[in-house]
Amino acid sequence: MPYKSSKQDSSDVLTLEWVLQVKNYKLTLDKHRCMGCQICCLACPKEAVTVERQLKIGEKTLKPKVDINLDKCNFCGICDVTCPFGAIQVTLNGVHNLALIATKSYPKLERTITLDPKECPKTCSNCETACPFQLIKVSKTGFDGKPVEDIHELSLTEKRRIKVSVDIKKEYCPTCKICEINCPPKTLRVTKIFEGKIAIDSSKCSLNCHACVDVCPIPNVLTVDTDGKVVVNEVCCIYCGACKNVCPVEVDALLVKRIKVAHERVHSGAWNKALEKLTSKRDGVKALKAVASIKKRDIVIKRLQDE
Repeated sequence: MPYKSSKQDSSDVLTLEWVLQVKNYKLTLDKHRCMGCQICCLACPKEAVTVERQLKIGEKTLKPKVDINLDKCNFCGICDVTCPFGAIQVTLNGVHNLALIATKSYPKLERTITLDPKECPKTCSNCETACPFQLIKVSKTGFDGKPVEDIHELSLTEKRRIKVSVDIKKEYCPTCKICEINCPPKTLRVTKIFEGKIAIDSSKCSLNCHACVDVCPIPNVLTVDTDGKVVVNEVCCIYCGACKNVCPVEVDALLVKRIKVAHERVHSGAWNKALEKLTSKRDGVKALKAVASIKKRDIVIKRLQDE
């Protein structure tokens, strides 16, 4: 048991802390980065994370409120690893170095973002402008190494000599692909963390309810049509489930289904249970069988190479 425990909740940050004799565990939830999705709530093995719907009649729906029960939380860090927005951080003695990752008892989510700055047009900053979370910074320097302030003042020769560098804060990126769509072809590639399906049955929606549109963290994934119905564009959907958390209709009006999660390959019973909750028993089994098939293939290839 901890020598001392505390919980502090402000408008910006939720902080949980355990103080032991030689160890200090701290969990921090950044409320500005948190989108009130389903992921951490489903992944938590102790069911310590809860999501509360915040509906206001006649007003824009607020994003769901995430809370963490200090009595149930054991600071394992699974919520930290699994959060697609990087909103949660668990530290030990002030260091963000999770034991479950170091021991490979739980996998990291794969945020696969590939970019070749050499292919970036010298005058383009579309990805920086398009990112809804302001995670991309495009920097341009001249042949003298100095930052370019106004590219339009440069000569054609100076423009050709510009060096473009792109910094992406991958740890906070939910891989919505908006940057890829707004970039020139073959410049930027983003692979989604979650693959799945989202569907809305308008016949079962509450009258004039657009709560899902209000809380969706990705622009233009959910929009309201001219007839007042909610329309889905899955191209940039990250299947986080924030929309499902605020839907006032409990059954069938809104479907959010995750069928695949991009993650590192590890041997983990904890991850198997989390995967089943994040997707479904059927899809969880399919994912495990796929991993087993890859392992068998690798064994066969290794044996053939040894021979």
